[in-house]
Amino acid sequence: MKEATPENIDTLIACPKCDAIYDVAQLETGERVRCDVCHHPLITPRRNAGLFIIAMSSAALILVMTALFMPFISIHRFGFTKQTTILDAALAFSDGPMIVLALATLGLIVGLPALRFALTIYTLTPIVADRRPWPGASRAFRLSEKLKPWSMVEIFVIGTAVALVKLTDLARVELGPAFWMFVALVILIFVKDTVTCRWTIWRALEE
Repeated sequence: MKEATPENIDTLIACPKCDAIYDVAQLETGERVRCDVCHHPLITPRRNAGLFIIAMSSAALILVMTALFMPFISIHRFGFTKQTTILDAALAFSDGPMIVLALATLGLIVGLPALRFALTIYTLTPIVADRRPWPGASRAFRLSEKLKPWSMVEIFVIGTAVALVKLTDLARVELGPAFWMFVALVILIFVKDTVTCRWTIWRALEE
C-alpha cells in the first residue's frame, strides 16, 4: 500500500468496513481485491454484471409496484374474511397527523426501494450499451448508494412475519401473493448488491 500523495490520490480506494487505504493503480483487468485487514471485498468485477444488475433491478421494480396493489394477507375469524394490501395498511393511518406515518411507511418499504432500482437502471443502461453516461448519472448512482441504509424491505418482511406469528393465536391468517413478492424482492436486492462492483461503476462513469 502506497502513501497517499497528490500524485496517486485518484487511484486510492478505502475499505468501507475498516477504512484501510489501498492504491489500485496497477490493478489488472478483471482482478479482484479484498481488504487485507478485514477481508471485505473491495473490487469484484464480473463478466456481463451490468446487464445482470439491470435485469435484477427491472424485475425488482416490477415486483415492488405490483405488490403494492396485491393482497398481502387474509384474516379469517368467525366466518368473516378480510383481505388487505400494503396500500390499504398504510392508508389506515392517513387520518390527521398520522398521515406522516402513512407516508413514511410507504416511502421506506416501497418508494425508496423503487427509486434505488430506477436510479441503478438509469446509471447502468448507457454503460452497458458502451455509450456515454446520461446526464446526472454520477449523482444518480451516488444518491442510490446514500439511500441504501434507508431502504427497509427486509426489515418490513421480518417484522411482518413476527407479527403474523402472534396474530395466528387470534385468527386464521393466510399470506397473500404480495407477501411472497416482498420475500422475492429481498432476495433480488441481496443478489443485486452482492453482484454490484461499485468501484467498476465509478470508474466507468469517470471514463
